[in-house]
Amino acid sequence: MLHSAFESIDTFQPVPIHIPIDKHKLEDTVEVLFAQMFPVCENVDLENIRKSLKQCAAVLHENIAKLVDKELADKAVAGFFERFHTVKQQLFDDAHCYLKNDPAAKSLDEVIITYPGFFALSVHRMAHELHRLGVPLIPRLFSEYAHAKVGIDIHPAAKIGKNLFMDHGTGIVIGETSRIGDNVKIYQGVTLGALYVEKKLSDVKRHPTVEDNVVIYSNATILGGETVIGHDSTIGGGAWLTRSVIPYSLVYNSMDVKVRTVKDFVEPNDFVI
Repeated sequence: MLHSAFESIDTFQPVPIHIPIDKHKLEDTVEVLFAQMFPVCENVDLENIRKSLKQCAAVLHENIAKLVDKELADKAVAGFFERFHTVKQQLFDDAHCYLKNDPAAKSLDEVIITYPGFFALSVHRMAHELHRLGVPLIPRLFSEYAHAKVGIDIHPAAKIGKNLFMDHGTGIVIGETSRIGDNVKIYQGVTLGALYVEKKLSDVKRHPTVEDNVVIYSNATILGGETVIGHDSTIGGGAWLTRSVIPYSLVYNSMDVKVRTVKDFVEPNDFVI
């Protein structure tokens, strides 16, 4: 048996896949961009930050130029860094939202350094800028890097408003054509997905729209491109929605929860047929 396994190894022929970009350098760039947005030190060295950002720009340009022509690469990198300060400011506002909403958060530093939802949102906002600028493949690589690291899957094309609060975060899925308004709270395990998947739907809105001030509790599933969650609604944990709800709705599962004591409990007859 072992000899057969060795023979299989000897005869194995890999199938090469041509990947024009440097995946590892780009993943490192995600970390550097995040770190330079929020440098963790008492005395910020602006010269070192500028140097690091220039290195990131060079890596981005080198890899984007492998996918599109040089002129488009020039415009994409310039456009990304023109928006970099705006994205950073938006993320500071997002971080303040986390601090405001989570009683466990003791400081802004804690949110920025340790919160998986904030990291995923930060990477998404950068990936979304690259997607908006027409850069292929690389925005998806950014989002999948965050997905692998913190377990939150946000497609770079998804449009997300101000102050998205993703508590705990693990297992959240936000599909490509999702639209999320301002001041939305999403808890772990929530899916904003499509009713069904067919390749011909690639250019069709197939994921939900969530309006402002909505709260979606853990493990709720909301499906469909025509599904709109009206503003100021609350979606209870474990809810399954495939149709729109009006503003100020409360959606929840009706469950009959029974509580009893196990003291002096007599087991019922257990018949096996």
